[in-house]
Amino acid sequence: MTLSSRHLAATFAVSFSLLAASSAWAADKLAAADASMLKDIAQANMAEVETGKLALEKSTNPEIKKFAQMMVDDHSKGLADVKTLASAKGTELPDGPDVKHKATALEFKALSGDMFNSRYAKQAGVGDHEATEKLLKKTQAEAKDADLKALAGKMLPIVQGHLQHARQLVATTDKK
Repeated sequence: MTLSSRHLAATFAVSFSLLAASSAWAADKLAAADASMLKDIAQANMAEVETGKLALEKSTNPEIKKFAQMMVDDHSKGLADVKTLASAKGTELPDGPDVKHKATALEFKALSGDMFNSRYAKQAGVGDHEATEKLLKKTQAEAKDADLKALAGKMLPIVQGHLQHARQLVATTDKK
């Protein structure tokens, strides 16, 4: 082999290796529907963290504050898991809550006292967790990516626990 043919062979081998590596990486990327579900899960976690922080600031009800702290803690962990998976799969996540969740935050900011507590428990507690439970079940059933399905499976019992807790909160805040 001459120097130029060796160089050509080496270049071909390197190019082939890079092509194979990029093909493996591309195969590891999420399908569009899976990426969309992952983004929705990220939005749900971001919204719970934001509304939880707001409840910690605004509420004087110790049960609401306890629930809000749990939302901030658990959904921050959930968001970290979502970010880790998104990074591994080459999926870009939104950097903050979407328009719907920003509007909810503005609504919550305008409320105070028992009205805030009641709306927070019903909307961020029950309503948002019912929607997230539905999303996680859909993800488990329809996602193509095994890692995304596993993440949904890991998050589902936590969200279901939050939903149960939120329903209890609604019952107690409605009595006042």
